[in-house]
Amino acid sequence: MKRMIMRFTLPLTIALALAASAVAAPAPDSFADLAQELTPSVVNISSTKIIKGRGPSYPGGGSGEGNELFRDFFGDDFMRRFFGGGGGTHDRKSQSLGSGFIWDSNGYIITNNHVVEGADEVSVKLSNGKEFEAEVVGTDPKTDVALLKINPGGYELSPVKIGDSEKIRVGDWVMAIGNPFGLGHTVTAGIISAKERIIGMGPYDSFLQTDADINFGNSGGPLFGLNGKVIGINAAKNVRGAGIGFAIPINMAMTVVSQLRDDGKVTRAWLGVVIQDLTEEIAESMGLKTTDGALVSDVLADGPADKAGLKRGDVILSFDGEVIKNNRHLPFIVASHKPGTNVDMQVLRKGKQMILSVTLGEMEGEGEEVVAASKTKLGIMAQEITPELRDALKLNVEEGIVVTDIVPGSAAEDAGIARGDVILEVNQEPVDSIDEFRDDIRAAKEEGRANILLLINRKGNTIYVVVKLPKD
Repeated sequence: MKRMIMRFTLPLTIALALAASAVAAPAPDSFADLAQELTPSVVNISSTKIIKGRGPSYPGGGSGEGNELFRDFFGDDFMRRFFGGGGGTHDRKSQSLGSGFIWDSNGYIITNNHVVEGADEVSVKLSNGKEFEAEVVGTDPKTDVALLKINPGGYELSPVKIGDSEKIRVGDWVMAIGNPFGLGHTVTAGIISAKERIIGMGPYDSFLQTDADINFGNSGGPLFGLNGKVIGINAAKNVRGAGIGFAIPINMAMTVVSQLRDDGKVTRAWLGVVIQDLTEEIAESMGLKTTDGALVSDVLADGPADKAGLKRGDVILSFDGEVIKNNRHLPFIVASHKPGTNVDMQVLRKGKQMILSVTLGEMEGEGEEVVAASKTKLGIMAQEITPELRDALKLNVEEGIVVTDIVPGSAAEDAGIARGDVILEVNQEPVDSIDEFRDDIRAAKEEGRANILLLINRKGNTIYVVVKLPKD
């Protein structure tokens, strides 16, 4: 009996030792020293917006004209006290509170755009209570980043140290300092719960998720790693659940902040493509072994990508040496470059890899690289395009076959194909006639394919769609 116990004890001890060696460093006994060191670098921000008034409200409505009877009876003091008095307009002030942190000793403060957006007055309060008026140097709504400037005079500020958000790992300990609900400097701690979260705040969503408490007023404050360096800007929380907060990765923010300091605005590069996610079904239909990369579903005429030779159906695998993980990754990587930059792209075209060199253009206004929606999952009634049909359906293409109807419950309906769609390609081969379309479907079945890949023009936009082939 003792031998059996020993036989089980030794493997169990080894297993526990191996498990322990894989566990990350434990939480510190206390965050007190770190909080004491970093608190002077964090500021409270108060922004004031002046809302133009419409004037006081008088009995019966209006601005007071025609209400002389009330004024004569009750007197001016009563009218001013209860109705705003005088009949003139009165502006009112709307205040909001947030957080920020000192970037350098010259007085630059980093915060969120939504903390100071539309503000007429901004003030910054340090941890010791000293206050400064602040100038909004520039903002970037797309990343929710803003840069402020105070004049410290002879006062010595305590700038933060900037970390590397790429190196932070899920499970690493972090600490947040901010001004929740206007209570003043407050410290919370937790771990990184996830990375690259998309929460719908903008075109460049790639948030760090943390369970360190982030409440209203924490916005704009820093998220620190245990080395005391900023790895994120606290920006949002999920109000439906506890312990779900989001921070902008500092690496993303710093590409914006530097431009705001130097130019007061952000200028982004532009590639000129429509892209969509490379799903498993689309990858299989293209003969690809991975879903990494961004699938080009259209190339904008005369844009940088078009001039570089990029074609519809290409898969962009890397951009300027950085591997593209998915279609959400590419727009940010492109936008982080300066217009006019020459960049090499690694592209996969019909199974062959190649390098294309592109000179990036400048994104204008609120534009961005277009991420097309991808719909997956044959009852197609179609006909060749005639001038009459083109006019009737208001088509803007010359090639392909047009879908005139879809059989209910068919594979085509499941895939989201609709009347008016124009089928341009089948399995990356152009199709111009009904006969070609039928031949391509027949060939796919003979090859034993489970799906076919269609390129569709829908109201001027092109997207790839996978349709399951009937088994019969």
